[in-house]
Amino acid sequence: MYIKQLYTNCLAQAVYYIESGKEAAIIDPLRNPEPYIALAKERGTTIKYVLETHFHADFVSGHIDLANKTGATIVFGPGAEPGYKAYVAKDGDWLRIGNLQMEVVHTPGHTIESACFLLYNEAAEPYAIFTGDTLFVGDVGRPDLLSGNLQKEELASLMFDSLQKKIKVLPNDVIVYPGHGAGSACGKNIGTESQSTIGSEKLNNYALKISDREEFIRAVTSDLPAIPGYFFKDAQLNKTGSGLFDEVITKGLRGLSTDQFATLQQNGSIILDTREPSEFANAFIKDSINIGLNGDFAVWAGTFIPPNASILLITLPSREKEAVERLARIGYDNIEGYLDGGWDKWVAEDLPFEIIIKFTSQELALLLKIGGYELLDVRNRKEVSKDRITGSTHIPLNQLPEKYTSLNKNSKWLIYCAGGYRSMIAASFLRSKGFNFVTSVEGGINLVREKSPELVEFGLETE
Repeated sequence: MYIKQLYTNCLAQAVYYIESGKEAAIIDPLRNPEPYIALAKERGTTIKYVLETHFHADFVSGHIDLANKTGATIVFGPGAEPGYKAYVAKDGDWLRIGNLQMEVVHTPGHTIESACFLLYNEAAEPYAIFTGDTLFVGDVGRPDLLSGNLQKEELASLMFDSLQKKIKVLPNDVIVYPGHGAGSACGKNIGTESQSTIGSEKLNNYALKISDREEFIRAVTSDLPAIPGYFFKDAQLNKTGSGLFDEVITKGLRGLSTDQFATLQQNGSIILDTREPSEFANAFIKDSINIGLNGDFAVWAGTFIPPNASILLITLPSREKEAVERLARIGYDNIEGYLDGGWDKWVAEDLPFEIIIKFTSQELALLLKIGGYELLDVRNRKEVSKDRITGSTHIPLNQLPEKYTSLNKNSKWLIYCAGGYRSMIAASFLRSKGFNFVTSVEGGINLVREKSPELVEFGLETE
């Protein structure tokens, strides 16, 4: 038996490779099939199954491409209605991988077709369960992403039964391999550990400790984070089938001249500038959105770029493919190309650009004494409950696309987050919406707390 977790930090998502007797199964692959094909080749195995725990909302799965390239069988749980060739298993069906057996366990709740895959060892004992978005470390999957005709409360009730009757009854030493880790929007408070056990989750997971159905429903349907706009598109693509990954990459990797780039922007394409916030602030093309590749790129791109938008990319040299691939993972296939030669090419041709002023914590203190400035905190509610700069307006970054109209476009906005990454996303977005004066606080509240602690207040309740 060989199990390997392949974790992608940007999406807080885990893919699993399970191998026995020269046969392998891949659970919930990302869109690019090549890493899994290469791993199987390296280990001298054949990929027999591509197992999907559900129709994912937060990324476009690679199950179709992987099956086409390897001949593997795609497997879904009961209730799935894929628009392509796949085996829809029954609850309790068995799948053989080499010398091992795997049981399909139908666990509706996150979605109707959600399933877990229970792996038995060579002694035919339950060994590990791959829980997808049904059970996380410290949390469970949210029931409001792809419900069909059911309300989130109805799905939460189904999840209660799934957990009580299918999960909690397993032996305490069964390993739990979840589909996501901390940072995923598929849960609301997922733990940082990459795996757990049934026993540990029964002791520590709030959802498994609740024995009353109505209390459980209230707990798992309250305080849910905002749903990124691309989630519903991705869920539909995973159900009906997406375009071929190789074709998406080829289309996106088209080098554009400055003239082509400018013309496409004038025709409605959105410029996504993936450079670091500090580089972007020093010079950028009007109306560009800055989301740096070195952060949670996919999630924030999916929050600020409409799902069907045509996209123009600015990247550092040699990072064009990375940007296209990471966008393709979340179903952003309408990439017109990238600026050939990068930002240096734009500057070399002496073309117009704008800047966003950055202020240090010391400069911030002086500005606030002078007056006439507004503070905008774009951190999440949990962060703000610990501390904030006195007098701040709070709008979590993931809610800014819907709530920015509540802000005065003519105010002078000093924007901050924890360290500066999210504040520059917010500043670039607001600038593109016609805000006259937006700035970013360098180092965020982390540096303000250190250099100008008198500006910070602690222990606040949030809205």
